[in-house]
Amino acid sequence: MIKEIIVVEGKDDTVAIKRAVEADTIETNGSAIGEDVLRRIALANERRGIIIFTDPDHAGERIRKIVARHAPGCKHAFLPQEKTLYKGDIGIENASPESIRAALSELRTESADQTGEISWDDLMEAGLIVHPDASNRRLQMGKLLGIGYANGKQFYKRCTSFCISKEEFKAALRQMEQEREE
Repeated sequence: MIKEIIVVEGKDDTVAIKRAVEADTIETNGSAIGEDVLRRIALANERRGIIIFTDPDHAGERIRKIVARHAPGCKHAFLPQEKTLYKGDIGIENASPESIRAALSELRTESADQTGEISWDDLMEAGLIVHPDASNRRLQMGKLLGIGYANGKQFYKRCTSFCISKEEFKAALRQMEQEREE
């Protein structure tokens, strides 16, 4: 049984989570999250901790931001879009139990102080911003770092809030460059 409560978008996500692991969930019922749901999430975070596990799309990222604001110090699970895609639909409900378990084994905890080691210049030097292929490079780095895809500003914020170390960043960058050469 997972100690934390997993925050998902809907009932189908809960079904997928329960196929993969024994855990309790809170459903946001989409991006129109009500105040009562946010209060339940805040209480769950205080008492047991929460894991935000939303779809890897625009709506899922919006929900992740809203929930994270109401639950400081929460944990995050990420899956890349290709692991959640079925017949053109992107969603955690489409992920295999193995993919869900893998994502839950690589959780990232948001730090309140957000003083990560990665600078804006590091992102620029790595070609993750202001580069013709920056979007694809962020997609690949996000997978390697386990922080998901984000635009440049959000990617920087994730690197700092998840306290990505210079060593971890450089190792992922080396791996990305090796994979791109193959």
